[in-house]
Amino acid sequence: MKKLSISLVALLFAASMSAATADDTMNPLITSMPSLSIAPDARAAGLGDVGVATEADFNSQYWNPAKYAYMYSKGGITANYTPWLRKLVGDIDLAYLAGFYNFGDLGGGIGASFTYFSMGDVTLTDGSATPTAITVRPNEWALDLSYFRKLHEYVSMSVAVRFLYSDLNNGVNTSTSIAGEMHPAWTMAADIALYYKQPIDLPMGTSNFSLGFSLKNLGGKMAYSDDHSNFIPASMNIGVGYELPCDKYNFLTFNVEANKMLVPSRYSKYADDKTTGKYSQDAYSAINPAKGWFQSFADAPGGAKEEFNEVRWGAGIEYSYNKQFFARMGYSYENYYKGNRNYLTFGAGFHLSIVTLDVSYCVGLAASNPLDQTMRFTLGFDLYGIKDLVDNKKK
Repeated sequence: MKKLSISLVALLFAASMSAATADDTMNPLITSMPSLSIAPDARAAGLGDVGVATEADFNSQYWNPAKYAYMYSKGGITANYTPWLRKLVGDIDLAYLAGFYNFGDLGGGIGASFTYFSMGDVTLTDGSATPTAITVRPNEWALDLSYFRKLHEYVSMSVAVRFLYSDLNNGVNTSTSIAGEMHPAWTMAADIALYYKQPIDLPMGTSNFSLGFSLKNLGGKMAYSDDHSNFIPASMNIGVGYELPCDKYNFLTFNVEANKMLVPSRYSKYADDKTTGKYSQDAYSAINPAKGWFQSFADAPGGAKEEFNEVRWGAGIEYSYNKQFFARMGYSYENYYKGNRNYLTFGAGFHLSIVTLDVSYCVGLAASNPLDQTMRFTLGFDLYGIKDLVDNKKK
């Protein structure tokens, strides 16, 4: 297991969520709990990290719980695993569990998920001439619950609430000299999402056009000390998808998605330091969360062009045979000055009546991209399919 200084923890976050520290040109949006922005499931990861408007699946809780209203099953669970930043370290992992239940005739349903992000072994020191060291295992986790229902034959909606917890020093807090004033942080957040799915009859079969929209992680800030607080990765996501039947057994699905972080820029036209154009830590910390969401649309010093550069794009194509065998390819793009997370993704899936298995692989396009060679694994179970199988065996 790797042993890292606490400063390297911050470096790992920067490596995974941004390309460089801010200067006159680099102006990435850096938040607390960046693990919330990591696509946890292999299907979406294989499609270029898109999921707000894709076909409903067991992991819709993360992307857009409103999609659950169109699931073929009344209930299911899924487990996902991602070994993270393996080109840098060997002990950072993301685990994600999700499930849902559709009430059917009663209208609507509920979904839930649990996210756990482990940063491996980290060595904390107090920085003195004879530093005292202690090894801890920083971690972050989130627990959420959603409600979804159809508003119309083609339209569904969902709301979700989420509890977030981040412990970067594993409980070593203000009572020791090792971590100084650092302590675990927590907050609450909420999501709202819409999903539109319109079937279209074609000579070769029925196609499906879909639209998805979500506002994610709208909530309070996280404070690791008594002096400053940090924004969580709130975002606005818009996607479109189209499933084209080639014949009775072969299907092609195309998806495009845009993601805009609702986080104010540190280099900003509203910054208190007019000389550098950058917020001081105190001034940035004092920004109200709701104000920050709205300000994020018009605060970049580069004007409308820079605001557009803050949009992260994803596109993916999926081929399926008989809705059982799947091959996927995607591309994710982020502007060089906002993070430069550019990569191709590939994925495959195997779905039976009661079980789904998906895997994805990432190929980084930017030089020394720490996301290169990242893999994700997903295993899902249709609970009602299992129930029907058991009932049939009893007959």
